[in-house]
Amino acid sequence: MPVRPAALLVVLGLTATAAQAQTLCEGRADALGTARVLTVDAATTPRVGRKSFPQTLPLAPHEVVLTFDDGPWPGTTPYVLDALKNECVKATFFLVGRNAVAYPQLARREIAEGHTVGSHTYSHPLLDRMSFSAAVAEIDRGFAGVDSALYGQPTQVPRTPFFRFPGFASTPALLEHLEKSGIVVFGADLWASDWNPQSPDEELKLVLQRLGALRGGGIVLLHDTRAQTAAMLPEFLRALKRGGYSVVHVVPAQDPTAQSSPR
Repeated sequence: MPVRPAALLVVLGLTATAAQAQTLCEGRADALGTARVLTVDAATTPRVGRKSFPQTLPLAPHEVVLTFDDGPWPGTTPYVLDALKNECVKATFFLVGRNAVAYPQLARREIAEGHTVGSHTYSHPLLDRMSFSAAVAEIDRGFAGVDSALYGQPTQVPRTPFFRFPGFASTPALLEHLEKSGIVVFGADLWASDWNPQSPDEELKLVLQRLGALRGGGIVLLHDTRAQTAAMLPEFLRALKRGGYSVVHVVPAQDPTAQSSPR
């Protein structure tokens, strides 16, 4: 569950476009930055992340894709976005539909600052414990909630056909359904276990150890609803820079920004 601090952030004046954010990062040799954009298409890459599947994204050694689940959440997501913006980094957010509907200004800020936004169901149930029809309805409602928050109304086909199962609780039937629907299912190659209570320093040490043990890079799973993750993220991004890692931004194949680098 999201951390609920005593006072929630009020997000004001967040109207910068992705192009403006890119301009702010030009000449920032000190920033981690985003090295390249990778298009991902369900036709060729229907599911990725070796924690759940045999294959992952075609990443070079020391390339990472940063992903965040469960948001947006007003007590923590703004800090995550601030940290990413300060380091000129683009990430992918898998939103819970009801949170996107409740806090559309945060979902829109993610898009405005150039991040990719996918879906993580509407209410975060474990889909393998539901009937197939109920699970599909939950997935569809999640996409509709995210697109309504971002664009004012749902679309017949999700604007960003990226999906992550809560708890990675997939089934063969649901995976087949999503592949036929043209939706890429994201697993992960490593995570920070930030659903467990831990200090920011403990989480930083854990995720860096796991990244080092991976002998290269991969899809990193974090949660922008977790206070310790928001606090840990600035130093994590600096550690990636020191360690010679590069950030890859994933976008759907039909995304018109896919041909240009945010660098």
